[in-house]
Amino acid sequence: MLKRALPACGAVLMALGLGMSSSLPALAQQTVPPTPTPVAVDNFNPAAANGRTVVKWYVGLGTGAQPAQIETEKKVVDQFNASQSSIYVNLQIVDNRVASSTLATQIAAGNPPDIVGPVGTVGRATFDGNWLDLNPLIEANNVDLSVYEPSVVQNYNLPGQGQVGLPFAVYPSFIYFNKDLFDEAGLPYPPQRFGDTYMGKEWNFDTLREIGMKLTVDDRGNDANSPEFAPDRIVQFGFHTQFGTEPRAVGTLFGAAKPIDANGNAVIPPNWLQMWNWFYTGEFTDHFIPNQAYRNSDLFGKDNVFNSGNLAMAYTHLWYTCCIDPVSKGGKVHNWDIAVVPSYNGVTTAKLHADSFGIMKASQHPNEAFKVYQYLISNPELFKVYGAMPAIKSMQADFFGSLDQQFAPNKVNWSVALASLQYIDLPNHEEGLPNYLKARQALTDFETLITTTPGLDINIEAAKLEGTLNAIYHGA
Repeated sequence: MLKRALPACGAVLMALGLGMSSSLPALAQQTVPPTPTPVAVDNFNPAAANGRTVVKWYVGLGTGAQPAQIETEKKVVDQFNASQSSIYVNLQIVDNRVASSTLATQIAAGNPPDIVGPVGTVGRATFDGNWLDLNPLIEANNVDLSVYEPSVVQNYNLPGQGQVGLPFAVYPSFIYFNKDLFDEAGLPYPPQRFGDTYMGKEWNFDTLREIGMKLTVDDRGNDANSPEFAPDRIVQFGFHTQFGTEPRAVGTLFGAAKPIDANGNAVIPPNWLQMWNWFYTGEFTDHFIPNQAYRNSDLFGKDNVFNSGNLAMAYTHLWYTCCIDPVSKGGKVHNWDIAVVPSYNGVTTAKLHADSFGIMKASQHPNEAFKVYQYLISNPELFKVYGAMPAIKSMQADFFGSLDQQFAPNKVNWSVALASLQYIDLPNHEEGLPNYLKARQALTDFETLITTTPGLDINIEAAKLEGTLNAIYHGA
């Protein structure tokens, strides 16, 4: 993960594979002719390798190519290479903008790296089928998986592919809320424990909509329930899926699913369709969710809506702490905290973003690569330079302590983030699809449609999307 607000926040989203529909990565399955590799850093030294088994670590598909990160990565590699005499780690760093196509080129040329990472789900899913099942290596090396939340380990166990990774950095999702806006409206804060009620009601999306409308206000002080409310003059919104309006991300709030059936045909999950209708109505009928025009305005932070101080509740991930300006640096949100995700039909789903490392199936040295892999995924210096919440439970207190210092004197109940890991989406909403590049673009086009265009019938538009995806899947 990279640090802080726009434009740095844009770098975070790019590293995670979010919100960058204009520069989607190339597919691993595409035929890519061998071309010179645009490598920013390559530390290989034949004399230093001195006959040792060379394990190539490829960085850039996710985060890792910023100057401060490169310095730390080099240090970590040098420490490993100096610690033993049998393995030599060759660090190769490629700019994020070309890392996907460069990796595809290396695979096509028969010269893939051994280890790739850190990489998010989108980057990993782009290369589905190329990752080694780590289960035999986990068993052979007696790896203690109890150091992780079990659900997060399961996140990397994919049908037909096996355990393609072990957890490294995790970014659970929850609701950020502006305490001052709740106080001003005379409303209690949203629940911070799963299963708690809100003002005697189940904490579900009906309840969230109800308070979201009370917290949406026009420039005359009318809330969204008032007959005098002016939807074209809103100055404060009640709810938003901050940096997460991609249809799969939105749909997953109503339950984990995939837009494909067991036979490889496109299917829009019924719960996602319900959520898309709820979300779209919230934008263009109830007006408590900002549409794209509002989100991109100066008043609402040019898409960083919660940070503008004019949004009461934002559903997003732990990495969003990158994009909230602390009070000490002039931040407009003086008092904020986090709350649990509402339920839908009695089930709560808090979607997960996570970064890890993978070993390529084509690695010629899987045993040596796994030794390096274990070293990287537990290295404190890498967690620190990436700004990542460690998946290893014993390392998380220090991470949250650093966030407390960053946002002091504001106090945040980080137990909400940890509890949310028990409710992650399995399957993950970003997992692979046939012809992934084109499928993602179709979903992005649908996102643009439903965030910019009033007067739609979402059921009809979703049926069109299903047909488009089906053609893309079968044309892979």
